[in-house]
Amino acid sequence: MSGYLIGPDPANPRLTRAVEGVDHEGQVQEIRVVEERPLTIYLNSQEIVTAMTIGDHPEWLAVGYLANQGMLLPTDRLTGVDFDEEVETVVVRTERATDYEEKLSRKTRTSGCAVGTVFGDMMEGLDGVTLPAAEVRTSWLYALAKEINTTPSLYLEAGAIHGTVLCRADRPLVYMEDVGRHNAVDKIAGWMRMEGVGPEDKMLYTTGRLTSEMVIKTALMGIPVLASRSGFTAWGVEIARRVGLTLIGRMRGKRFICLSGADRLVRDADPAAVEDEPAKLRRKGAAG
Repeated sequence: MSGYLIGPDPANPRLTRAVEGVDHEGQVQEIRVVEERPLTIYLNSQEIVTAMTIGDHPEWLAVGYLANQGMLLPTDRLTGVDFDEEVETVVVRTERATDYEEKLSRKTRTSGCAVGTVFGDMMEGLDGVTLPAAEVRTSWLYALAKEINTTPSLYLEAGAIHGTVLCRADRPLVYMEDVGRHNAVDKIAGWMRMEGVGPEDKMLYTTGRLTSEMVIKTALMGIPVLASRSGFTAWGVEIARRVGLTLIGRMRGKRFICLSGADRLVRDADPAAVEDEPAKLRRKGAAG
């Protein structure tokens, strides 16, 4: 895969399995389906969450999840990140003593899935966030869409999976996939944190919807541009405008629409010269 520092690994036998079934004509068919595995994340001695994941890059997922939830602070020094495959756990250790018992109990009281409290905590983290006014060339968007959508991936192999790509200018750098779109983002956040990669000149591309939570995560990571082949939610657009995040959606072939940060677009490519996306590469629900 030219250009990627880390790309999808559709040939990895741990990430998919062959399953036999019967199609609409009664014919026996064998297809690949993605795996799902539990991964329990600890911060020091405290159990934080169990996530369902395809099972690749557990260390990056754990660090990114903790960072994106505000439990791992930018100033925290990591003293260890240990994955135990046998018991499916990752323990992230920091120099700073941590205790998130109150925060975790609030999540449990708010709702069974903790969405309300998680979202509120993330919204609080936006106070004082200032994103750089990074320009975005339309030639970059066209080049990225073509490269990303033709890259061999678990989606093209088995479907039922989300992808997120960290990009710089017209180059895709790190392509992560997972059964949950937020897992894919968290893996990128963890990679950036552990590799010391800065966000100021980066773009995040996702195959999922541009929701408020996706916008907030991107802003908290310090990335100034978020793009997707899918659509928007109203609150996602509102928050993007509030924090100065460039937000580009419905990015397929020669088409896209920018609902935040349009003044930062540099139109240096003629859409008429760009090929439409081949039908075989169109993801299900692409108009969403």
